[in-house]
Amino acid sequence: MATKIILIRHGQTDYTIQKKYCGSTDIDLNEEGRRQAEKLSKELNAKDISKVYSSDSQRSFNFAKIVFKDTPVEKTPDLQEMNFGVFEGLTYGEIMKKYSDVYQKWLNNPCDITIPGGESLNEMAKRVRRTLTRILSVNKDKTVAIVTHGGPIKTILCNVLNLSLDQIWQIEPALGSVREIEFDKGVGKII
Repeated sequence: MATKIILIRHGQTDYTIQKKYCGSTDIDLNEEGRRQAEKLSKELNAKDISKVYSSDSQRSFNFAKIVFKDTPVEKTPDLQEMNFGVFEGLTYGEIMKKYSDVYQKWLNNPCDITIPGGESLNEMAKRVRRTLTRILSVNKDKTVAIVTHGGPIKTILCNVLNLSLDQIWQIEPALGSVREIEFDKGVGKII
């Protein structure tokens, strides 16, 4: 048998509408984000899910609580989005005005740049991979859900798809989206 991971991105926030970098800024879902969670709850209700893990950010944790009403949700800080440092709360345009050089370098070589005041993509990926390994080890042959952010999801999918981390921009999970991955003997495949 294998372990199935249902990988879920949280729903919409006011920052996503405004196209602001949110990262470690702890904001909650907006009304649309809550509607996305309710809709997903109906879709996932029939699945036999043993355990639910979530980033401890409001937007992920509250999304998980709405989707999985009758299942306890374990807050997992290492599933947080990347800390975008000085980019937090700024739009693309604002970042281009204030931090154009750093932003261009980061877009071109995301693994080689640490955003001032934040963390590197490699640091985020390391904590996400470590957490996924732990989740897999304690949930052998079960189905678990992970509710998290775009960055951690992209990291996990890069691993499963055998992409290098600097190809992270090729993956863009939609808000409220679901990806199912089956892990057998440590090897994952999207199902």
